[in-house]
Amino acid sequence: MAPKFSLVLSVTRQAPELIVPARPTPRELKQLSDIDDQESFRFHIPVIFLYKNNSASSPPVLKEKDPVKVIKEAISEALVYYYPFAGRLIEGPNRKLMVDCNGEGILFLEAEANFKLEQLGGAIQPPCPYLEQLTYNVPGSEGILGCPLLLIQVSRS
Repeated sequence: MAPKFSLVLSVTRQAPELIVPARPTPRELKQLSDIDDQESFRFHIPVIFLYKNNSASSPPVLKEKDPVKVIKEAISEALVYYYPFAGRLIEGPNRKLMVDCNGEGILFLEAEANFKLEQLGGAIQPPCPYLEQLTYNVPGSEGILGCPLLLIQVSRS
């Protein structure tokens, strides 16, 4: 179901930043499986996860904190355990892809939107007509080799 009225979407993004693991992680190379290393899989996939703010049920300590700061801290802590995500893809012999677990980090964007999720109605289901406005490719990060493996954008409205 499309929105009931014409909506001009505007998303203002802050400068991208790198989030690194909260503590040192192993420095190693991890080869991708033959399935993940297929030439036809060498592209990024945009994914949108939408969550409603439910501050009424949040613990009191979280109500006082900036949600973006909480998310960034949580990502940094998670990258300690999922450290390959903080690395970069490189090519080895015969173009075999490997993750250089170097701890360089993932890209993070904070954004503000001029609309509420409810205003989009059912238009956020695939194929989402607002995908271009809701997602963003940071210049220089759209490649596969040597680029951050994840880009996370947190938008508020």
